[in-house]
Amino acid sequence: MKRTKDEQKDAENPEALVPGHEATSSGADAGALAALERERDEYLASWKRAAADYQNLRRRVQSDVDAAVARGKAGLLTDLLLVLDYLDMALATPVESEEGKSLHAGVEATRTALLAALERQGVKPLPEGGTFDPAVHASVEREPAEGREPGEILATLRRGYTIEGRILRPAQVRVAAEDEDESGKPETD
Repeated sequence: MKRTKDEQKDAENPEALVPGHEATSSGADAGALAALERERDEYLASWKRAAADYQNLRRRVQSDVDAAVARGKAGLLTDLLLVLDYLDMALATPVESEEGKSLHAGVEATRTALLAALERQGVKPLPEGGTFDPAVHASVEREPAEGREPGEILATLRRGYTIEGRILRPAQVRVAAEDEDESGKPETD
């Protein structure tokens, strides 16, 4: 099939077939094309900003959800630590009778199961002893202790715990105080 000259001309310039379209100079076409490219680039940049905002929102919402879950979990775990304290007090009671020894074994098994459940949730006990650190210890008592450095932990009254590197409950400790002279004031060197 052979095309006529007019058909070849129309094929080379399809815009001439659009009714109401008049041929424009190449300078006007370049200006229109540049305007369309700018508009396209603006829409593309706007879409990219919207996509980035959406990703940031998703991360922020996930972070907020994780923080809320951690706060709720920390409250429950703190309550369970109180139960653990009660079990420790029950185990500290001397037992003489066979019935008491059986009860003691049951309390010990309960304490072991509770500790295992807490460990599965990431709860770890703070090490006992050492030097007082206000970030992980709460000083409940201070007493003079000969031969001990001021600030040294004499006894742990209530064990402290961490979860995921954060303090869940500080340890309550008895701390060695500076020696006092007869006037009741600390000695100075």
